[in-house]
Amino acid sequence: MTDPLDMVFAALADPTRRAILSMLLEDDMAVTDVAEPFAMSLAAISKHLSILSRAGLISQERRGRVKWCKLEPDALRAASVWMQGFGQFEPVNLEAFERFLEAEFSRPDDHSPEAGSGDPAG
Repeated sequence: MTDPLDMVFAALADPTRRAILSMLLEDDMAVTDVAEPFAMSLAAISKHLSILSRAGLISQERRGRVKWCKLEPDALRAASVWMQGFGQFEPVNLEAFERFLEAEFSRPDDHSPEAGSGDPAG
């Protein structure tokens, strides 16, 4: 899959990756801090982060011995433009996206970060 839009939607399709994006709305985070609330291995979280990074939704950088993750909100712009073509969607509003993610992951169901999917491929 090489189409950037396909990569963004594929990355957003997984509830664990959406939870990670929600966490990164607050601030940059070390990979170990991103992994903390999930019931999966650090290797599985790293695979999720790689998918998000390849889609351009996050960037990762090493600061000393620690790898940090940062949300790249502009990556959602192409998806927003595509959805606007249907005439029913507003441009991506990060505050609205944050509210959506908070609502998505505050429900007590299998989409909570603690439940995790365990399947990094989505």
